[in-house]
Amino acid sequence: MVSLLVIVIVVAIVFDYINGFHDAANAIATVVSTGVLPIRTAVILAGLLNFVGAITGTAVAKTIASGFADPRIVTQPVVLAALIGAIVWNLFTWWRGIPSSSSHALVGGLAGAVVGRAGLDAFKWGALTKKVLIPLVVSPTLGFIMAFWVMIALYWIFRRVRPARVHAISRRLQLVSAGLMAFSHGSNDAQKSMGIITLALLSFAAAGHSHAFPAWVLPASPDRVPTWVVMACAGAIGLGTMAGGQKIIKTMGTKIIHISPLQGFAAETAGAATILAASHFGVPVSTTHCINACIMGVGASKRLSAVRWGVAGNILVAWVLTLPMSAAVSFIAMQCLNLAL
Repeated sequence: MVSLLVIVIVVAIVFDYINGFHDAANAIATVVSTGVLPIRTAVILAGLLNFVGAITGTAVAKTIASGFADPRIVTQPVVLAALIGAIVWNLFTWWRGIPSSSSHALVGGLAGAVVGRAGLDAFKWGALTKKVLIPLVVSPTLGFIMAFWVMIALYWIFRRVRPARVHAISRRLQLVSAGLMAFSHGSNDAQKSMGIITLALLSFAAAGHSHAFPAWVLPASPDRVPTWVVMACAGAIGLGTMAGGQKIIKTMGTKIIHISPLQGFAAETAGAATILAASHFGVPVSTTHCINACIMGVGASKRLSAVRWGVAGNILVAWVLTLPMSAAVSFIAMQCLNLAL
């Protein structure tokens, strides 16, 4: 039992690392594509700020740990199957250069694994609707609208300033907004792995094995994420971010629109504001969806044709497929683990 728990924790940290390099583009695509920072400097900065953002709270982790299924149902094999589904989908979309949602891959994986273990009624579908499906629509929509109007306001503010001056100012502003975006990414995404590890630890303790570890290792409840879990996940996503993700950076930074530093500042500011609000309320939103919608918003503020809607449509298809595909992989993984264990 202890060895299985260790495997689950290691796989969860690996998922967090993959989340970092898969979603690195969320924080740095625009600042790299506009030439404000070289990619190596940008990923190091983003990695450090991801770490800082990850240790600022645990509201999202608490939602993952208790919001979607009874911890008594979520055994170690269930958590492992959920992680397998999320990792497989993340690696597939990273390989294809598609900016999909690691958050939704993990929730989809958890749904498929719980159903594979205990049936359809074991998963809290109402929580899925409230905490995932509604934010799936609302958060990108808010990001799009906010980015659109931030960009309109910036055009008005700089309407009498020489273009060369605007370019110089916006490059400095984008350094701030990129840092804020990286911080917000850590504040939401890293907490998902914290929640899944907390869920595994609660399951381990509920099975009567709490004596195997010191009290500080195991959480007292879903509302208390152990400090070592916070630090491990924060470190993993920070290091993963430093590993890059150049294919997705290219998609987000150049294929949706040709972005300028001023547009990058507007998109990152709107995206960070949306994600930080979600983190505050414990909602596991997709940082990928938010920043993509914000990039589209700043493009649309200039003219609708500035956005390459064909590319945007392909991204939307990936958004829709993430939950069911990761759930399907996790369901299959759960069946395999049922036979093996």
